[in-house]
Amino acid sequence: MRIATFDCFSGISGDMCLGALVSAGWPASELEALPARLRLDGVRIEARAARRGPFAATQVEVRFPQQQPHRHLHHVTALIDAADLAPDVREKSRAVFRRLAEAEAEVHGSTVEKVHFHEVGAVDALVDVVGTVEGLRALGVQAVYGTPLPLGGGFVDSQHGRIPVPAPATALLLRGAPVRSSAIEAELVTPTGAALLTTLAAGWDAPPPYRLERVGTGAGSRELQAQPNVLRVLIGETGARISRRAVAVLETAVDDENPQVLADLAAKLLGEGALDVMVTPTVMKKGRAGLWMVALTEPADAERLAGRILAGSSSLGVRIRVDERIELPRRLEEIDTPFGRVTLKIAELIEGGERAMPEFESVRSAAEKSGRPIREVTEAAIAAWRSRSRG
Repeated sequence: MRIATFDCFSGISGDMCLGALVSAGWPASELEALPARLRLDGVRIEARAARRGPFAATQVEVRFPQQQPHRHLHHVTALIDAADLAPDVREKSRAVFRRLAEAEAEVHGSTVEKVHFHEVGAVDALVDVVGTVEGLRALGVQAVYGTPLPLGGGFVDSQHGRIPVPAPATALLLRGAPVRSSAIEAELVTPTGAALLTTLAAGWDAPPPYRLERVGTGAGSRELQAQPNVLRVLIGETGARISRRAVAVLETAVDDENPQVLADLAAKLLGEGALDVMVTPTVMKKGRAGLWMVALTEPADAERLAGRILAGSSSLGVRIRVDERIELPRRLEEIDTPFGRVTLKIAELIEGGERAMPEFESVRSAAEKSGRPIREVTEAAIAAWRSRSRG
């Protein structure tokens, strides 16, 4: 399994991620072609050599017309969905922007649907987010790790006036992540950088031992007197075919709730970032029948989603614990079937080989369009994948 560690000793931003990945071997031509794939007219990307202290690095700059529309989450999601991207790149990019939207909405006392991305630039944020996810995929990275993030200090100017560092959205995005104080008065971690790493990172502890193959160095846009303003990415191969990471487990049991309410709540939790949600019948005190809800989330999302459970059910309390989860490497692929294109989740097995499972929503969409049963479309997708794997 190939892993990447982002060494954030001087912080992280979207353009630093892009520079580090290009420096690590992702062809600059592929990055420069990204605006056309996203249908961003008039947007150009320049990747050039730079020096920060003793480091030779790559600096990436996104150039775009200054007059840009205020894009909301549904606008950004539509651009990502319409772009020529692999399914896993689309999925991860949407997840990053969802986290950004949730943080901005909380800062401004708004909703995810109403908040717009003026503070993170929309255009350059789109390139930064999709480009980082695409670059990691192009380099074959299957798991990402991060190091503790320096908060920086001082103030920065925004459309709402002068604000303290870390910026309000950045501070919210870093909940659950390891951070450290810094005497440097500068914005070392941007909202886009925070959203990328907290969404993509499989863990913050030391990764499993790996054979280091590539080192990339991305330059920040400014010179810092105290230290080199660079982000390093270290990429290598580990013999482990599984990864271990922390997940938060949320649990609650109720004996006075309509099951339909919890079914609706489960769907909403999944839509807001939960990794999995289960509702099972149980027997509670005095022999009363009840329902037990369990949600798996990223640790950084635990308190937020616990609040959703308390607000959306009759629960009076939610238990939270952090467990370790062992995961198989996985990726999303699209396969053509007689009934249309279907997305499959491909898992790499410990003993070797792969296992494919069609994504249900993709199967249901193809079944509805073709008028065929779901089981028939599922079997056709697996058969097409097996045929392609053998060929």
